[in-house]
Amino acid sequence: MSIDVNNESGHQVDEQALLDIARYALARMRIHPLSELSVICVDPETIEQLHLQWMDLPGPTDVMSFPMDELRPPSRDEEEPPQGLLGDIVLCPQVATKQGADAPTRHSMDEELQLLTVHGVLHLLGYDHEEPAERAEMFGLQSAIVDGWRAEQGLTGPSPAPTTTS
Repeated sequence: MSIDVNNESGHQVDEQALLDIARYALARMRIHPLSELSVICVDPETIEQLHLQWMDLPGPTDVMSFPMDELRPPSRDEEEPPQGLLGDIVLCPQVATKQGADAPTRHSMDEELQLLTVHGVLHLLGYDHEEPAERAEMFGLQSAIVDGWRAEQGLTGPSPAPTTTS
């Protein structure tokens, strides 16, 4: 799995944790090991421009996903998943800081960024949360992936509740 993490936000983030949780999520979703992903942390102004340009929505957001090859998790019948370029996940640490602090299960910016990374991966894989059934499926899968990764890392306590607005 080729995953690039670039921090252009001006905030200190745990880049290794973002790399690790992205790798875990992609493996859990059975994405081809030679697929590629980019994770970029940006400042509020940059993500606000992207939010306006691509979604016609004002203000900064927490995470945006830009798929490339439209890869999907393989069905149970497929032996070999397709390989390709997944795309880009853009995160905003400043928004993540506020969301983590405001969440019912208050948590750190890094924990929120980890959750948002999984959220972005799922969007790249075609998951959405517009309809109630889609929301239940996506957020259930997101929680299972975050919980599994946290358990593998030996992290204790409740995992962050979904807080994403995008």
